[in-house]
Amino acid sequence: MFILAALYHFTPFEDPAAMQGPLQDVCRENGISGSLLIAREGINGTIAGHRAGLDTVLGYIRALPGCATLDWKESTAASQPFARMKVKLKKEIVTMGQPDVDPRAHVGNYVEPEDWNELILSEDVAVIDTRNDYEVAIGTFEGAVDPMTASFRDFPAWWEENKERFHNKRIAMFCTGGIRCEKSTNYLLGQGIEDVYHLKGGILKYLEKVPEEQSTWNGECFVFDGRVSVGHGLREGPHELCHACRRPVLPEDKARAEWEQGVSCHHCIGETTDSDKTRFRERQKQIRLAAERGEQHIKVDVPVEPLG
Repeated sequence: MFILAALYHFTPFEDPAAMQGPLQDVCRENGISGSLLIAREGINGTIAGHRAGLDTVLGYIRALPGCATLDWKESTAASQPFARMKVKLKKEIVTMGQPDVDPRAHVGNYVEPEDWNELILSEDVAVIDTRNDYEVAIGTFEGAVDPMTASFRDFPAWWEENKERFHNKRIAMFCTGGIRCEKSTNYLLGQGIEDVYHLKGGILKYLEKVPEEQSTWNGECFVFDGRVSVGHGLREGPHELCHACRRPVLPEDKARAEWEQGVSCHHCIGETTDSDKTRFRERQKQIRLAAERGEQHIKVDVPVEPLG
């Protein structure tokens, strides 16, 4: 079994570029794969490997400036869910595009997974899913509002257009692992909203901690690794990834006329040109030939916002 560690931490890094190479090296030396984003505001990512190597890398990250209190969420996978290790430099570790947002200053009230149901079932609470539309499509909490945003960067504009809907409501927000809510709750507080809450540890911690028979979660949770989705108890879900558009599909979706491995699915068939599809077919051909030669080919990567 491989162990996955999903992590994020907001802390000021003076020179992220100087950290990139050494962090990449320590991951490679310890057999760790995955994706880490580093920016001046902190670190975010999901990595996977065996226990000893993972512990070494997590210890290294905790020794970085301001990261002594780093926390992470662990789960398991039967096979390595990442094809390689990438450490990327970014302007933000989760992109909202709001320079005045600073989760280190203040955020909404944390709600433990065990207390989440009671909060969101209250009549004066509006529950908002801060994830992207393709994530919400495969699972969300009962009664949650779906902003139908294509990216987290779209959330502030959506809020501005819809804020009157939530007059005199307490706002409860959630996301995959908690990081987007660190920014979205700070943003709402900056907009003058006083009663703002968010699910501590995100959906992943809820699915780990709350028994399925007590759950208000419906469906699966999209994850940014080779498992694609997880359900209650963080068991691996049924979804696969369309490597053309990187959206989740179910096994039965592969029987649809729009499906062509690595080229298109029912979500994206009309979104790419004939030229795009020709390139995608050539890519799939090279992957197939490499597999026939017994070579380990590079998998097409999942979307790079590792924790969400």
